[in-house]
This record gives sequence, C-alpha cells and structure tokens, in this order.
Amino acid sequence: MRNSYFTNLNLPKTDFALLLFRIAIGGMMLVHGIPKLLQLFSGEEIVFADPIGIGATATLALSVIAEVICSVLIIIGLGTRLAVIPLIINMAVAVLIFHATDGFQAQELGALYLICYLVLFYTGSGKYSFDYRFLKK
Repeated sequence: MRNSYFTNLNLPKTDFALLLFRIAIGGMMLVHGIPKLLQLFSGEEIVFADPIGIGATATLALSVIAEVICSVLIIIGLGTRLAVIPLIINMAVAVLIFHATDGFQAQELGALYLICYLVLFYTGSGKYSFDYRFLKK
C-alpha cells in the first residue's frame, strides 16, 4: 500500500504515460481536424470563422495544418515540441478570441487541449518516440 503513494518519479512509467498521452490527445484532435481537412478540399465554398482577420480559407488551412499534420507528428513523437506550438496558438485563439464571449462551458474543451499541449511542450515526447530515437546521445 505504501508504494501506491510513493512520489518519486519512475521514468519508464512516465515515458509510457507520455506515449499514451500523446496518442490520446493527438487522436482526439484528429477527430476535430479531419472534418476540416475534408471541408478544405471539398471544392465547395469555404464557410469558416475568421477570428484573426486573415480570411476564412487561410484560417481553415492553418487549422488543418495544426489539427491534422501536427497531431500526427505528436502521435508518432516526431518534432513534438515544435508540433505543439501551432496547436497551442490554435487553441489560444479558440479560447481567448473565438469563444471569448461564450462563457466557460464553450471555452472548456479548448482550454483542456491548450493545457495538454503546454504539458507536452514542457515534457517533450518521452522515450517511446521518434524524437528519442533520432536525438538520443
């Protein structure tokens, strides 16, 4: 029972937890990104929010890059710290600009994603990743 509350860091368990965390958060964001990818290449008129004033098509394209390409990079653990930067920006815009007046209930999911991406930015991808394989000394 005492080991259940032991607080020293166990790196193999932490690395495995980071793997699960990356797969989960990347997979969940793909659920949001793939419909946007399909909309971008549908050939139909693009109707998408433009909270920062760069145009609906450019905003959608940037969201697709962040939510699809960066999510895949996070899942495989390749360039994780760089890949989360567009997602951090994307979620910050969603929470702080797009949903700014909608109340916490509308901001909650974006805020949770934002916190998850900040955690990955600070921790990196862990041992079970391409980052580790390519960058180990």
